Amino acid sequence: MPANGRRALKFVVLIGVLSFFADFTYEGSRSIVGPYLATLQAGPVAIATVSGLGELLGYALRLVSGRAADRSGKFWPITIFGYFIQMLSVPALALAGNWQTAAALIVAERVGKAIRNPPRDVMLSHAGKRIGHGWAFGLHEALDQLGALFGPLLVALLLARRGDYRLAYASTLGPALICLTFVLIARLLYPKPEDMEAEPPNVAPHNLTGAFWMYLTAAGLVAAGFVDYPLMAYHLQQTSTISKEFVPVFYAVAMGVSGMGSLVLGRLYDRWGFVVLIALTIAAALFAPLVFWGGFWEALTGVALWGLGMGVHESIIPAAVAPLAPRRRRASAYGLVTAGYGLCWFLGSIVIGLLYKTSLAATVAFCLAAQVAAIPVLVAVLRSIRRAPILP
Repeated sequence: MPANGRRALKFVVLIGVLSFFADFTYEGSRSIVGPYLATLQAGPVAIATVSGLGELLGYALRLVSGRAADRSGKFWPITIFGYFIQMLSVPALALAGNWQTAAALIVAERVGKAIRNPPRDVMLSHAGKRIGHGWAFGLHEALDQLGALFGPLLVALLLARRGDYRLAYASTLGPALICLTFVLIARLLYPKPEDMEAEPPNVAPHNLTGAFWMYLTAAGLVAAGFVDYPLMAYHLQQTSTISKEFVPVFYAVAMGVSGMGSLVLGRLYDRWGFVVLIALTIAAALFAPLVFWGGFWEALTGVALWGLGMGVHESIIPAAVAPLAPRRRRASAYGLVTAGYGLCWFLGSIVIGLLYKTSLAATVAFCLAAQVAAIPVLVAVLRSIRRAPILP
């Protein structure tokens, strides 16, 4: 591998390591948010509202963050600011005296993630230009998901031994500070990540192309048909498909498939291109009938496919954005895709929840229809890419 490629790979690994500790911190926190708010006298409506508002802002504000990064060119300052807000909000939950204070910190954590994600993804895309966008985002996502696996396990261990939510939140201070340390080290070692992507003469269009907007539409359709894990876990328990002890086991399987799958999927994407995304979208769509209609083993297979879909969403989808957006609009493009994706997931979750109350068949049909509807749009994007040169 050339020296520039090795330097790019080291950057991806460094960002992956800090993401490991970031996910260790906030996924550990998110695994007990509901019960913790309940101990602070928050009711179910308040818990649902806080969670929904946090997710909505966590995606919608990426539009603002992405545009600000593109206009100012200050990718590192915006990224660092977002990480500090996110990482310091989580351990501060140990000090919350009431559910309103805790709710503000929970929302602040989502806002911090919204601020740092688009500029960070742009910096990863610069490294991806050297080593392959699929490999860059896939490797990063694999390290990221390891943190998402171990963080909740540590929190579960502490609760099993001490039963103290405040202690569990206080324990996240260590990984949070490690994450922030690695953020500052990455800034010191790679002050200008854009240098990893040599910029050609200014001949590329500055506006987002039709292929990008088609891709955004497809991503939104996929998201709308993607079920939240809590609803799947609720269904599997209500139907006695699995016992409550297996709920975290199934989730761990999904996270393991997501993390390991990202490594393989990233390599496949770099080799075969957009065709891989189309094939994986078809495969991941099968999770719904397996989870909602199957027995134990069918449900486990469905959850694994759901995890595979998560890997696609977190690695292949952002990898595919880079060649669809001109360099000067890339942060805005990431903000648009993730905000649109999150909004469609939010709206789809509402529809799925309403359908689940009335008809299981209608729930499965909606999930399948939404994701299958994305296939012809993705095929159109593929044809557009093949007709036109990749954007610099």
